Amino acid sequence: MQKILATLLIALTCLAAGQTSAQMTRPQPRATSGTFSEWQSAFRSKALSAGISAQVFDAAFRNIRYNPRTRATDANQAEFIRPIWEYLDSAVSSRNIANGRQKAADFTSTLQSISRKYHIPAPTLLAIWSMETNYGSFRGTTNTIEALANVAYEGRRTEFAETELIAALQILARGEITAPSMLGGWSGAMGHTQFMPTTYLRYAVDQDGDGRHNVWSDDPTDALASTANYLQKLGWDSSAPWGIEVALPNGFDYTLIGEYGTHNANFWNTRGVRTPEGRKIQNHGATALLAPAGATGPIFAIFPNFQVIRQYNMSVSYSLAVGHLSDRIAGGKAFKASWPRSDTPMTRANQREIQSLLQKRGFDVGSIDGMIGPKTIEAIQAFQVSQGLLADGYATLDLLNLLRP
Repeated sequence: MQKILATLLIALTCLAAGQTSAQMTRPQPRATSGTFSEWQSAFRSKALSAGISAQVFDAAFRNIRYNPRTRATDANQAEFIRPIWEYLDSAVSSRNIANGRQKAADFTSTLQSISRKYHIPAPTLLAIWSMETNYGSFRGTTNTIEALANVAYEGRRTEFAETELIAALQILARGEITAPSMLGGWSGAMGHTQFMPTTYLRYAVDQDGDGRHNVWSDDPTDALASTANYLQKLGWDSSAPWGIEVALPNGFDYTLIGEYGTHNANFWNTRGVRTPEGRKIQNHGATALLAPAGATGPIFAIFPNFQVIRQYNMSVSYSLAVGHLSDRIAGGKAFKASWPRSDTPMTRANQREIQSLLQKRGFDVGSIDGMIGPKTIEAIQAFQVSQGLLADGYATLDLLNLLRP
């Protein structure tokens, strides 16, 4: 979950492992009533009931204030509204590839040790490190307690934020770090690879043997090992890639494309799906086809490891970026097919309108949230079939105009 035109955008768009990121916006009206002090008092009772000592709580909340600047909205998440080619241009830039290769050289011994222990490829860890904090150069400067307290007080995600706050207080109670030094992103994500506090409690490890699970240190060893442990526990298959680019034959049935329309390799091979070099797809388990820019852009065969990355950050763009950046760091080449860069970018409002119009026509889009996910793609495909169109599930302005009365 989880980018600037070089460094800053990375920091603003990918700051939460397991949670998607967002760009800062003006404060919005709160969804809850009462003052911040009233919320804090009520939450203090919850925390103490959960086993947090009064001493730990009061020390953590000393000087914590309502600070609307720590708030953000999901409305402008870059990985959901930017054209995927622009997102990948930034994420998989020549600078990020070069920096990843340099980090691989700088931390060869550490990465080899982590990879042997957790069976996670070093380039995958490097790609996540790049995506989350630009290889540790921007780990966030927001106090984690204050960030989560503001999210909880704002009210839209109170239960989530209070659960994370309890976890953050448990980390403090264990003596892993002091409250003033517990810094991260606006959402409460922390360290080189931006773990949420609950993720930290489940998966953080002490790789360097100093007695602390120190994901905040300038030394990324514990953070990289913790990420490897996390990916392993999520089910990473060390024998398989995340996915590969493929080419489709003329006359291919595009209704078969879909992130969760999985089949074995033989199913796709018998239907003419090949690598760009003309080779058959190897068997890496349940395989689906993904067409993030429709029939005119690159097509991918994705394997179970892709879904592991998706659990780290729910965005398809993010998962593709991690996968492709890891391949490039390891010496792989750029995608063969070109992106449809002349397409007019879709706004969040455009995407929400497509969902609304599809729903009015009886197509199930899931939540109308302005984000084109698997459910909406299936609805677009069903509409395209009803109109005798190529059913690639791609949301465009042409599609929107066709849907409009």
